[in-house]
Amino acid sequence: MVNFTPWNTLLQTYVDDQGRVDYARWQREAAPDLDAWLTSLPDSRDGLTSEESLALIINLYNALAIQQVLSRYPIDSILPKVLGIPNWLAFWRFFSRSLYGLDGKSVSLNNLEHDLLRPQFKEPRTHFALVCASGGCPILRNEAYWPDIVEAQLETDAHRFIHNPDKVRYDAETGVLYCSMIFKWYGEDFLRVAPSVPDYIGTYLSPSPPLSALTEIRYLPYDWSLNEQSNSANC
Repeated sequence: MVNFTPWNTLLQTYVDDQGRVDYARWQREAAPDLDAWLTSLPDSRDGLTSEESLALIINLYNALAIQQVLSRYPIDSILPKVLGIPNWLAFWRFFSRSLYGLDGKSVSLNNLEHDLLRPQFKEPRTHFALVCASGGCPILRNEAYWPDIVEAQLETDAHRFIHNPDKVRYDAETGVLYCSMIFKWYGEDFLRVAPSVPDYIGTYLSPSPPLSALTEIRYLPYDWSLNEQSNSANC
């Protein structure tokens, strides 16, 4: 049984109900606590149930993203700029550098998402749970994912994401569906369970006329600014 309680306590302490993180206070007070919890986790998923494995990978992804920010804070974004030019190499490294040993392999954020989570679970709702410390991401829960309720948590995440007008909105006058780039980047995952992206969104939104494959989609710009509390940098 994986102990998610320390991670849950950290989230409740340093993340508000809008998913904003107090990185300054977390860095000052409890960065070693996050490191210690990550070190305590099992290095193998052998013997874990599917729900335990799913909860572990989601929690691990979100924790490792925060750990990387804490090691660099203060920063404005995981996509830094040098003389006003985006540093795409640093951005790529955030996702691709090896951070953790799991199942006999050294894994990065990309490995957790693209090599483990997506192919093994084929669950599109995880895209509403993984948070790479950016404003365009889903809201970071201020609680851990727990094996016995992870299914319900993912359903709540999907509902909250799709009902957030910053992420998804439908203009009834023009018939245009505006939605997060997440639906473009991972369209194939949503098409596993729905005929089209609008059809998938329509399982949570019910405009009239109903959304369908004929609905025009326009993708919203992705916000790479840090998902921090507004007073965090000034604490």
